[in-house]
Amino acid sequence: MTFSIAARCPRTGHLGVGALTARPAVGKLVAHVQSGAGAVATQATPNPFLAYDGLPLLAEGRSPEDVLAELLARDPGREVRQVGMVDRQDRSYAFTGSRARDWAGHHTAPGYAVQGNRLVSGETLAAIVRAFEDSRELDLAERLVLAVEAGEEAGGDRHGARSATVTVIGDQPYPLWDVRVDDAEHPASELHRLHRVFQEEVLPTIRELPTRDDPMGDGARQSLG
Repeated sequence: MTFSIAARCPRTGHLGVGALTARPAVGKLVAHVQSGAGAVATQATPNPFLAYDGLPLLAEGRSPEDVLAELLARDPGREVRQVGMVDRQDRSYAFTGSRARDWAGHHTAPGYAVQGNRLVSGETLAAIVRAFEDSRELDLAERLVLAVEAGEEAGGDRHGARSATVTVIGDQPYPLWDVRVDDAEHPASELHRLHRVFQEEVLPTIRELPTRDDPMGDGARQSLG
């Protein structure tokens, strides 16, 4: 029902997830990111605890492969799960259960994990990888948007597309980007449009928020004169 990419930008250290599915609210169900830890996409028949329990373990420095091996070993539903994980050291790992719906599979490389199930074919994942690899000069959020668009154009979900998301976290607990299309006829193109709106109208405000090192933040500083 879904394809996704969990990724890290080697230039900025930002972590993020981009995803698209044939059901509403893919951002709520699939994407999980934690600053200083990693990014997780959990799908097929999702298990959010693979992210909620996995991200703190990544923050301790454990590898995605070790973390997923431990968590999946105690998950009785693992054969209908699919999950991709990347950490702050560019290590990645993915798992596709034996009963995930065809076409199902994954691809990993340093800095990202791409996975999909109930897809038209494996070309969807190949298109996502190409789009992501060919846009290294761009910021992570835009690379994820392009990857989601490429996946949909390559066929995407066999049941069509209805929702899409891009979430990116920098060095603060709150996301820099949290762009969600929860229910749309063409979610990838709407995600592209909202990315531009977010970049122009929302991102400047987020960059003025308080940080751990600056508890006032530029927004309050400017308001107080």
